Amino acid sequence: MEKIVCELFAGVGGFRLGLNKASNGWDFVWSNQWEPKRKSQDAYKCYISNFGHSDNHVNIDINKIDKSIVPGHNLLVGGFPCQDYSVASTGAKGIQGKKGVLWWSIYETLKEKHPPFVLLENVDRLLKSPSKQRGRDFGIILACLNNLDYSVEWRIINAADYGFPQRRRRVFIFAFKNNTKFGSQIKKEDLKEWLHKTGFFQSEFPVLEEHNVKKESTLCEFSYKDLVEVSDNFSFKFLNSGVMNKGKIYTAETLPKYDGRITILDEVLEKEVDSRFYLNSELKDWEYMKGSKRIERVSKTGHKYVFSEGAIAFPDPIDKPARTMLTSEASKNRSTHIIKDPYTNRLRKLTPIECERLNGFPDNWTNTGMSERFRYFCMGNALVVGLVEKMGIKLNDIFQKED
Repeated sequence: MEKIVCELFAGVGGFRLGLNKASNGWDFVWSNQWEPKRKSQDAYKCYISNFGHSDNHVNIDINKIDKSIVPGHNLLVGGFPCQDYSVASTGAKGIQGKKGVLWWSIYETLKEKHPPFVLLENVDRLLKSPSKQRGRDFGIILACLNNLDYSVEWRIINAADYGFPQRRRRVFIFAFKNNTKFGSQIKKEDLKEWLHKTGFFQSEFPVLEEHNVKKESTLCEFSYKDLVEVSDNFSFKFLNSGVMNKGKIYTAETLPKYDGRITILDEVLEKEVDSRFYLNSELKDWEYMKGSKRIERVSKTGHKYVFSEGAIAFPDPIDKPARTMLTSEASKNRSTHIIKDPYTNRLRKLTPIECERLNGFPDNWTNTGMSERFRYFCMGNALVVGLVEKMGIKLNDIFQKED
């Protein structure tokens, strides 16, 4: 099978970079990146700076694009935001999701093009949202894919659990048409067997044997009249790993199985760092933000309560993987990494290059004309390239066997 790829919500190109690192021959026939409410489309400019200009590198709001113009492809990839995926019946217009919710652009593309394989990434809270109807949003996604005759496997992966230098948890969703050679295999196996032994993630991201799971659950009858019924009534506790085939769902709380080398924060640090990254007179502010606290507050209704939070290590240890990097990394913020530079013994922030290294991007990947602050933002949004590279190895094997 030809390795023809469509990339939605391309960002600064993490999916493309990871797949290209895994093997040659990936043909990206269409890529879309659009940042709403931003005059300067910096992520798109970064993408084309690294991959070149093309008529098929599109900087237009995906909601405004007729999906029939998207070229045919065998793999759709993308990292899409966690939003409110609820739907409603609107009379003559049928079933519609909320305006601007980007999942529906993925669904529309899948309905139009029916690629045999799909690989998506999202924040791990997707499996639990919304808080008042746990699992509804992911249930809608599964129902959409089930309607299009896809089976689905998902896994929350913490990059540090498999040797990478950042404790970054993201859910990856792999969907495959049931009429593919790969899809035909799932019919022959128990879903539990698939998840723990022969499924998509297990070869590159192994977990402990099935008798070592913390929790497990099976939903045998994922039946529904339409997506409105799922939106209104569905609730289910999705665990960190799972698989769906023909409406039957098996999910388990799995534990990673890894005995390889661990990469630590110290290994991504630059040896020479500009003075502007070092802390000076504001040290007490950082100590307060990072420290534990209990603060009495009053709500809008006049109710008194105590806001409390625990301490964050200050400075961050560099002899273990870094904490999750957020989009606020550039700011003076409790979550911002502060380290004791091993070469100067002074406290400082991470540099943009170090943040790129934490996600597996080449040095200065985002140094394409955007502000330094936005370089941090892009890395706070990005996925870990090495995870996609490992998935690309498995995908390459799958595509070869589809011939």
